[in-house]
Amino acid sequence: MKSFGFIEIPSVTAAVEALDTMCKTANVEFVTWERKLGGRLVTIIVQGDVSAVKQAVETAAEKAMKPCVHAVIPNPHEETIRMVNISAGRLNKK
Repeated sequence: MKSFGFIEIPSVTAAVEALDTMCKTANVEFVTWERKLGGRLVTIIVQGDVSAVKQAVETAAEKAMKPCVHAVIPNPHEETIRMVNISAGRLNKK
């Protein structure tokens, strides 16, 4: 089952560190990222099976160098998938 994991954290450095932790913790794949407020707020999105995404997101949130907000969406709705794909499409065009 496909799921998405999200971590929203202040600073690009903290976001890259969180992504590294997620990818090293479980079998998840980086999908995209969004930077807001000039990179002062960054959202990282990963995907994989539910258990892997949950483990990766929870571990990254526990070890994060800054306070963060995180969520796991198992079996996302098609509109949620579409929104994430739009974000990933912008990343791939650069």
